[in-house]
Amino acid sequence: MTVLIAGAGPTGLTLAIDLARRGVPCRVVDKAPGLFPGSRGKGLSQRTQEVFDDLGVINAVLTDGMPFPKFRRYSGHEVVFERHVNELLGAEPLRRGAGVPYPDLWLLPQWRTDEILYERFVQLGGRVEFGTEVLGFDQDADGVTVQTTAGQVRATYLVGCDGGRSTVRKALGVGFVGETFESERTLIGDVQAEGLDGVFCHMFSTGTGRFSLWNMPGGQYYQFVAGVAAENVPELTLDSVRHLLHERSGRTDIRLHDLKWISLYRVNARMADRYRAGRVLLAGDAAHVHSSAGGQGLNTSIQDSYNLGWKLAAVLGGAPKALLDSYETERMPVAAHVLGMSSTLHRLDFRPQEGWTPAIHQLDVSYRHGPLAVDDRPALGQLRAGDRAPDGTLDDGTRLFDVFRGPHFTLLAFGDLPNRRCGDGVRVRQGTPSDAYDVEDGTLILVRPDGYIGVMSQRIDTVLTYLEQLTCSLA
Repeated sequence: MTVLIAGAGPTGLTLAIDLARRGVPCRVVDKAPGLFPGSRGKGLSQRTQEVFDDLGVINAVLTDGMPFPKFRRYSGHEVVFERHVNELLGAEPLRRGAGVPYPDLWLLPQWRTDEILYERFVQLGGRVEFGTEVLGFDQDADGVTVQTTAGQVRATYLVGCDGGRSTVRKALGVGFVGETFESERTLIGDVQAEGLDGVFCHMFSTGTGRFSLWNMPGGQYYQFVAGVAAENVPELTLDSVRHLLHERSGRTDIRLHDLKWISLYRVNARMADRYRAGRVLLAGDAAHVHSSAGGQGLNTSIQDSYNLGWKLAAVLGGAPKALLDSYETERMPVAAHVLGMSSTLHRLDFRPQEGWTPAIHQLDVSYRHGPLAVDDRPALGQLRAGDRAPDGTLDDGTRLFDVFRGPHFTLLAFGDLPNRRCGDGVRVRQGTPSDAYDVEDGTLILVRPDGYIGVMSQRIDTVLTYLEQLTCSLA
């Protein structure tokens, strides 16, 4: 029983790690010769940091990254303002505690995120087959036969994590509906710069457009971002980048050199009309693409895989195949919301309208109305089944995220421990109601392997029935 993953970016590697730590055999192929070399998806949301905590890579992420810098806008040499991203969005900053262990939006170049995930996958015994492209596939009742440039592969499931131009999605015949911002392109790359002071997102703008230079952690490189008109796309050279900076800043004292990576892309807002067809599934940019405004793309993609991993493993272990339908049901509304929010921020030039505060931390993503949320309490509180399970501390000082970490379910008993066993795949701990867990004594909370609440009930039978339906091993 093998899962073939097409694509070794953050989406594919996250899924590969989640499957590997569950003992599920998987093969990862990527048509590129190696890991992605650029800084493109550089912002890690607070929720993504929690996912990385569970996957065992958070220490490397925190060591090699840094909190998101302030945005500093210039008019020539004059500094017009310096603002945190929360100030730009009109949002209150998150505070550490009250269930939030990682309150800062984190800056880490994508090439380093990819390296960290790749190293973790290798540590778990995995291997990426670079230079191997998926060409097509045929599926039947028992699996998928995939044609690649390295030969034919037989897999139980195929997951397309192969980006916005996904070969898997196109071969599947899945629609990719939405819009393209035809009049504009975005130029992005990594370059060294001299003449800038401080660690900021340095923003320059004139009537000809904006040019941004982001300090990247761990080196001398900056990420540059510049929008250009579709009819006036420059050559992808260092001289072109220098010209744009001079034109849009009016300054000659900033020297750019050592262009490491450069890319030009069209801004799209599109979403697949299905995430699954039989034994073939889509995740990440293969399922949804949108503007980079708000930094939601990489984060939403990683959380697609985090949602899918435990479900694939459960089905391969004997759970009903219909469990995979909940992947689309839960994640498609999230992608639709992100697509709308990022498109709006893009049109407003990252300046939301008064009275609208977009949440980019993704801690509020919930599956309350999905098929895997069961809450039969007579009195509901603020925390509901389907919500993210907050961090916290047990009476013995143990951190909840340390209890949640791993491929198991967790049953929190707020009161006496149940006198019936829930099985080997469930870790049972006793808790006390708190601000983050506003529940009555006697409440049972079953936390899914991906850190979301599956059940809130005062009846152990409700929990056991839920687990039986997922065919967890019950004693």
